[in-house]
Amino acid sequence: MALYAIPGQDSLEVRHLVLDYNGTLATDGTLVPGVAERLRELALPPHHLLIHVVTADTMGTVNRQLEGLPCKLSILGPAEQDKAKLKYVQDIGVEWTVAIGNGQNDHLMLAAAALGIAVIGEEGAAVQSILASRVVCRDILTALDLLLNPKRLAATLRC
Repeated sequence: MALYAIPGQDSLEVRHLVLDYNGTLATDGTLVPGVAERLRELALPPHHLLIHVVTADTMGTVNRQLEGLPCKLSILGPAEQDKAKLKYVQDIGVEWTVAIGNGQNDHLMLAAAALGIAVIGEEGAAVQSILASRVVCRDILTALDLLLNPKRLAATLRC
C-alpha cells in the first residue's frame, strides 16, 4: 500500500494500480522502454502496489510483453470494454485504486478510481478520458513517475 499526502485534501491510500495496455503501456503492441523497470519498482516497498493490466490485447502481444513482470493480466472481450474496465476497478475497490489509460474505453474507470490519470502517448488520448481524469500526463513514464515521486503528485493536486 502506498500513502500519498495531498495538501488540502485527504491522503490518498493506494493498493491497486490498474493500467490499460495499448496506447498506455505500449505503442503498437510493444511495451514502452522504461515501463518494466517502473512497474517492478512500484510493486516493491515502499509502494507495494498490486498492479493490474486490463486490455483487449488488440495487437495480440500483451502476454509476451508482460512476461516476468509483477502484474495480473485481464484480457477483455470485444464488447463494452469501457463497462468491463469500470467493473474491474469496482470489484477491487475504487477507493484504493489508481487507474491509468488513454482510450475512449478507459473513461469510466478513470472517473471512478480514487485517482484517474490520462496519458497522451503516441496514440494520443480520447477527450472523454482526459476530462474524466484528475491528472493528465504527457506519457506513461511521467505518470508512473508521479507515483514513484509522491511530491510531484502532491504538487499537481494540492489545493
